[in-house]
Amino acid sequence: MIKEFKEFISRGNVLDLAVGVIIGGAFNKIVSSLVDNILMPLIGLIIGGVDFSSLSFKIKDAEIAYGLFIQNIVDFLIVAFTIFIVVKAVNKLMRKKEKKEEAPKGPSEEVLLLTEIKNELVKQNKKNK
Repeated sequence: MIKEFKEFISRGNVLDLAVGVIIGGAFNKIVSSLVDNILMPLIGLIIGGVDFSSLSFKIKDAEIAYGLFIQNIVDFLIVAFTIFIVVKAVNKLMRKKEKKEEAPKGPSEEVLLLTEIKNELVKQNKKNK
C-alpha cells in the first residue's frame, strides 16, 4: 500500500493538481479583495451609497446577511469568467498545436526519390526518341 501511495504521489498529475490548488487559493484571496475593497464599494456608490457588507435582515435571532451573499456571487462570477478565459486560451493553443501537427510537412523522402527517378526516366525516354 505504501509503494502504491508513493507511485501515486510521484505522478505528474498529482503535483500539477497540488500546484493548481495552491495557486487557486491565492487567486481566490486576490479576487475576494478586489470584490470586497474595490468593486462592491464602487457599485454601492453608483446605486446610492449602499454598503453591501452591512446589508442584512433579522428573523427572530437569525441574521440573514444577504449583502455578503451578493459579494460572494460577484466573487464567483469573476473567478468563473477568469477560468473561462484561461481555458479558452489553452484550447486555442491546443488547436493551433494540433493543426501544426496535422499540416503536411512536404513530400516524404520516398516521394522525392520516386520523383527524381521519374524525371530521370523521362529524360532518358526523350534521348532515345
